[in-house]
Amino acid sequence: MTAIAIHPEKLRDVVAAALGEKARSVTLALNEVTVEVSADQYLDVMQTLRNAPDCKFEMLVDLCGVDYSTYAEVGRDGARFAVVSHLMSLTLNQRLRVRVLCADDDFPVVPSVNPIWNSASWFEREAFDLFGIVFEGHDDLRRILTDYGFIGHPFRKDFPLSGYVEMRYDAEQQRVVYQPVTIEPREITPRIIREDNYGGGLH
Repeated sequence: MTAIAIHPEKLRDVVAAALGEKARSVTLALNEVTVEVSADQYLDVMQTLRNAPDCKFEMLVDLCGVDYSTYAEVGRDGARFAVVSHLMSLTLNQRLRVRVLCADDDFPVVPSVNPIWNSASWFEREAFDLFGIVFEGHDDLRRILTDYGFIGHPFRKDFPLSGYVEMRYDAEQQRVVYQPVTIEPREITPRIIREDNYGGGLH
């Protein structure tokens, strides 16, 4: 029998009580509860959220990176990179979002939660690959979507749309080679050219 989900306001209060000063904030918006935590408290917070009797978030549903580099344009300041996780309690039928900000914009690092939830392994590898966020303590942190020789992290806001290098098969060398991108910027908006009196019908 499925447990009845508690009201979001009560969930916010329960989570805030369980975490105490470990959380920077526990907020409610659009009926969703979000916990924000600093990187040095992240692992302890996640362990508490999984084990505390009123939380029991035994499932990590999703984990992803975020790049806030252009948010200054809308008045947001602070750390550039964050890791956002979505947790679910099957026992108590409740969901929670956790956001941890990376302290260093040049070398973003947060602890790995893979020892707490095995499902974090590939999620963290994806965030490492696409955003360059390092998960300290991950036992197999390597690229998962891009190629072995790929340069950069393609989901960063400052990564060029055409990339830095392209690969092709070289028949003379009989292998795949990498070279600088040769794609020239081009207009992608279709041009519409119509004859005079287009659509005027027959007379």
